[in-house]
Amino acid sequence: MAIRDWPEAERPREKLVARGAQALSDAELLAIFLRVGVAGKDAVTLARELLGYFGGLRDLMNASQAHFCQAPGLGLAKYVQLQAAVELSQRYLGEKLAREAVLSCPNDVRRYLLSRLRDQPREVFCLLLLDAQHRVIKLHELFFGTLDGAAVYPREVVKSVLAANAAAVILVHNHPSGIAEPSQADRQLTERLNAALGLVDVRVLDHLVIGDGEAISFAERGWL
Repeated sequence: MAIRDWPEAERPREKLVARGAQALSDAELLAIFLRVGVAGKDAVTLARELLGYFGGLRDLMNASQAHFCQAPGLGLAKYVQLQAAVELSQRYLGEKLAREAVLSCPNDVRRYLLSRLRDQPREVFCLLLLDAQHRVIKLHELFFGTLDGAAVYPREVVKSVLAANAAAVILVHNHPSGIAEPSQADRQLTERLNAALGLVDVRVLDHLVIGDGEAISFAERGWL
């Protein structure tokens, strides 16, 4: 049976309009994105099969172009559309942060940084640069490493902060292992950077370590 022949309350698009996107399952949301199914399968059935094929929505969204395009019902056009949708969501979160002080919306900060860093295959060290009102200037990806770590140089951190005319900064890096628990080396690095930035009157508000679905805050643990 085609989706158009389903009861109206069960059709994904009508359900979204009536109850909001949060009411839909992963398969229903993906079906709206796909728009149509393939021979013998409606879009929802195809979406369920694709989620099984990739192992879930996250793995589908992070699939390489080659892997994505091999799946039934997908192709280059869908790959491009999905990547554009992912980037739009990240830019939306970034713009939302830029309108208000980050200290007033800690959950938005975490959500944005998780979306940017949790699926990185290597360690990335970033600076979330802030103005005097603690609004976001930009997220600056500064150092890149291997699966195990990235070398971070305080002199380059200070140069980047001054070049952006930032008044404060949140340090951010990811753990590609997915385990967000900070290491002793992370704590020592934070102390060095806090001291170096203090010499130029720039406050380090926090250091967030991004794992798989969580972000651990040094400030919340009383380490800053």
